[in-house]
Amino acid sequence: MIKIALDAMGGDFAPAETVRGAVLAAQNNPDITILLVGTPDALEKEFASVGAKPKNIEIIASSQTVEMSESPVDAIRRKPDSSLFKSINLVKSGEASAIISAGNTGAAVAGATMILGFLPNVKRPGIAIPVPAKNGVCYVIDAGANIYCNPLHLLQYGIMASVYCQQAKNIPNPRVGVLNIGEEDSKGNELVKQTIELFRKTKLNFVGSVEGRGIFESLCEVVVCEGFVGNVLLKTVEGLAEFILQSIFAQAENYGKDSANAEMIKKILGKLKERTDYAEYGGAPLLGLNGIVIISHGRSNAKAVANAIKVAAESSRHNLPEEINKGLNEVQQHISWMDILKSWRATRK
Repeated sequence: MIKIALDAMGGDFAPAETVRGAVLAAQNNPDITILLVGTPDALEKEFASVGAKPKNIEIIASSQTVEMSESPVDAIRRKPDSSLFKSINLVKSGEASAIISAGNTGAAVAGATMILGFLPNVKRPGIAIPVPAKNGVCYVIDAGANIYCNPLHLLQYGIMASVYCQQAKNIPNPRVGVLNIGEEDSKGNELVKQTIELFRKTKLNFVGSVEGRGIFESLCEVVVCEGFVGNVLLKTVEGLAEFILQSIFAQAENYGKDSANAEMIKKILGKLKERTDYAEYGGAPLLGLNGIVIISHGRSNAKAVANAIKVAAESSRHNLPEEINKGLNEVQQHISWMDILKSWRATRK
């Protein structure tokens, strides 16, 4: 039986939507036990509004909540009994195989890093965000866990996300690219150039430089970048998608009021909205830690929470940390210490 720890108090709509999402996931996945971590009175109140608590949901009491605006360092220091840190500790103790939180991302990353620790040889964890693309999904890593990177960090991001695609998403030989300002390897800053040089020494399915538009053209399944760039990219894509969809829906409403095609227009737009809805993807794995951590959108609704539980279960079934460790050992044997030293120095000129 897979056990998933869910930070029930984390997120803009918690605990109402986290409870509803847990119930939905529990009903659809009887082989999963969900450990709902939060304030018991608040959780029981939500169960009273949605019906009986499924047998495969257990409530784990916590007395504190990490707020979205809190400093991660302050939260770690002052709130050891928070729903977030208690959920992470359940993974640390082996009582759960994964933890999900839609709460304070900085606190989740800092807490998971401190409590669970890195896998052997991993230098920095990375968040792999699924971005809708022409022929499926492209995973952008890192989306904000680490904004100060060197080429070895980016190489490891590519390896870890590649393993994730193979194991949890059944993509046999995922293509990996480095986000760049052009398609030629000669373009970009020193960090990008040295990262490309490292990737060329591996046996990964490396496609070279990928421009931002290449993500949506399905040129690869994994795109690697430093966390600052990845987070800006993510927020820009998210905002642009919402703006375009809202604008199209507004125009369609006016055009379709007296049109026989109104229902067809709404159906087409509905499918487009579904593809770009973060709730469809549930959450993003924080890769590189000695445990499975899924970071969900702060605005996660019940559907997003249920899908995040599905992502966590997929990762658990494939023992993702162990597979990532194998992948790192296999790929990095082709990288010498001189290569690493050269790339490290190059980023500090």
